[in-house]
Amino acid sequence: MKLEDIRSDFELLDDWEDRYGYIIELGRTLEPLSEDARTSENKVQGCVSQVWLATRTETCGAGDGPRLSFTGDSDAHIVRGLIAILFAIYSGKTASEILATDARAVFQELGLGEHLTPQRSNGFVSMVNRIRSDAKATLQQALPA
Repeated sequence: MKLEDIRSDFELLDDWEDRYGYIIELGRTLEPLSEDARTSENKVQGCVSQVWLATRTETCGAGDGPRLSFTGDSDAHIVRGLIAILFAIYSGKTASEILATDARAVFQELGLGEHLTPQRSNGFVSMVNRIRSDAKATLQQALPA
């Protein structure tokens, strides 16, 4: 799913009950997370629900820098949907692009900030911070020694 598609779909849905349903549907589109990836290292701290994010790095052509892609899961349906939105924002981007992208602005643009509980909003921020941390670490590893 692409971010532009999510934005368009959100515009078509007038009430928040429909939008919540849509977010849950987005969560159902996530690639399954293997049991092997459900490790303490992949667990996102700061989320009320259980959330796991696994990061894969792919080396690109010269000058592009490494690209990151993600798999993830949660024990909460709405959180799975938020993960899907984050993946639409970040997955397949270079580490530099990830660091230059403000997912919180997208979160606000979609109206999620005012329609989710503070715990869910904090969890979203924790997931963003985790992805950004992985991007920073990837950039550090890509620097010549």
